[in-house]
Amino acid sequence: MSRYERWNALLGLLAQQGRLTVEEAAATLDVSTATIRRDFDELSRQQMLMRTRGGAVAQSVSYDLPLRYKTARHAGEKQRIAEAAAGLVPPGAVVGMNGGTTTSEVARTLALRADPATRLTVVTNALNIAAELTVRQNVKLVVTGGVARPQSYELIGPLSTGVLEQVTLDIAFLGVDGIDVETGASAHHEGEASVNNLLIGRAARVVAVADASKIGRRAFAKICAVDRIDVLITDVGLSDAATGAFIEAGVDVVRV
Repeated sequence: MSRYERWNALLGLLAQQGRLTVEEAAATLDVSTATIRRDFDELSRQQMLMRTRGGAVAQSVSYDLPLRYKTARHAGEKQRIAEAAAGLVPPGAVVGMNGGTTTSEVARTLALRADPATRLTVVTNALNIAAELTVRQNVKLVVTGGVARPQSYELIGPLSTGVLEQVTLDIAFLGVDGIDVETGASAHHEGEASVNNLLIGRAARVVAVADASKIGRRAFAKICAVDRIDVLITDVGLSDAATGAFIEAGVDVVRV
């Protein structure tokens, strides 16, 4: 297990249990207590958890995990969601997408499926997605301006709005930090939320892509109300009750 995989596992355990001792974490992950202490100290320094005597507790506010640490979490679910999302895109469409691990999977899947004869256009504010798609000859790439946010690789701020106000999208894929029927879609950072709201406002159809762990969660900054979302693609971990609530709110739900 790599260091990043171990950190993901620790944060996942904290999210479930709220509190961990060094001994519990070491036994669960089959590593030394010295390793866990170093991990806790580093994650505390990055403000992903709160260090306590003999262990750690989850942050009271949902932690904002840097993208590179999140890539291994719910990987199978994200890949299935990406396949379903790509299936909604017709040849030659203009597609918008914000940053996030799930939208990154969508971008990869779309790039592999895109027909060179009907060139796909992708508009994004995510630097990692842009870096991956810029070498794809069958994809026309449009990147917004803005100031880069290291935690998510997204471009945010007033410089992002100029491009987005000039484009029209057939479909926008929205990655979220939380999505709830009552409060809608949300992000950890207000700058991301603002740009994401503008992005989906340019789209004829909005598709939220989120594994079931994001459903029912509320992050700091609101992106949009649930009535702005046409489709939610998630995994089979979403309960029937939660699915019914979204359907009742007018959202088509796809569980894969």
